[in-house]
Amino acid sequence: MRISQSATILLNDLNGGATAQRAQFFMKALASLNNIEKAKLLHQLFPSEIPTLLEFVKDMCISFKERENVHRITWENGLFEFDYWLSLVNEAEKKIKQYGNRLHKSSNLFADQLFDGYLAIYVIDSLIVYTTIKEKTNRKIKVAIDLLFNPKRLAL
Repeated sequence: MRISQSATILLNDLNGGATAQRAQFFMKALASLNNIEKAKLLHQLFPSEIPTLLEFVKDMCISFKERENVHRITWENGLFEFDYWLSLVNEAEKKIKQYGNRLHKSSNLFADQLFDGYLAIYVIDSLIVYTTIKEKTNRKIKVAIDLLFNPKRLAL
């Protein structure tokens, strides 16, 4: 996020001449964050939970492909054709395998690889499923996922 020159001058004055780099701590409003920024924030807030989330997403991919014929017959998602959704499943699984533990350690890699473009829709869907079926999960990460990716649930 860039700040204006007048804001920089004001910050320098308020901070006794400190540089404008301090302004980098200002955060964008939640509603203005894109999926990549939200994913990066999730990773930064809950780094120890990322391996469990990724394992769940990978398991969702495997489960979906194991039941491909059943899903194909019963598919009712009007937004995507079944084969396109299957391609997103395959892409998510491929990236999780390809980047492995590096996704656990790097919030940038995690966000850039799994939350860019249409792949984000599949990964976010998996995270929302995670929050609904994983009972013994850190309550805070469930709330964070809902806050970032499924705010309608919080309104209930």
